[in-house]
Amino acid sequence: MSSYKALLSIFSPDRVGLISAVSGHLFDRGINLGDTSFAILGKGGEFTSILEIPDDLDGADLTRELQSLDGLFDADIDLRRLSLGDVETPPNRITHHIRCDGADQPGLLARLSEVFIDFDANIVRLKSDQVATPEGLRFSTLFSVNIPPARAVSCLAALDNTAAALGQVLTFQTAAL
Repeated sequence: MSSYKALLSIFSPDRVGLISAVSGHLFDRGINLGDTSFAILGKGGEFTSILEIPDDLDGADLTRELQSLDGLFDADIDLRRLSLGDVETPPNRITHHIRCDGADQPGLLARLSEVFIDFDANIVRLKSDQVATPEGLRFSTLFSVNIPPARAVSCLAALDNTAAALGQVLTFQTAAL
């Protein structure tokens, strides 16, 4: 059977069973899930997946079906065909997990993520949380990155310096191979 690849993004109020409802429906329609992620963002949940969809299934019909699922009637659902082809991508094997925690401030994520560019390091996953505490807003970011081995020590030192200048505490661990 012939198929096409598409990117599915769903943002809706979070609820128990959301992932099960979406993935179950996709399975029932003969759709295979590829790379998939889910995250709580504020009071919502974001489900994102690369799908392999049978050619005879129209994307607009699938979107309507998903919106008819319990709890998704008011969800933001975006389904679009992928057209990336065979492009070269940076390395995506995670070599380090890095956490930065500290007081929130504008530009924090931009300054931290810029450091990776200078060391040819690729951010594979990123999760940030803004948390209200009695002392004010705190920002916690977890980077899962690929750092070239010869540049890892220098990259981590530069990132630690940048984090400290921004009032952040940096911790890291090398990923298991």
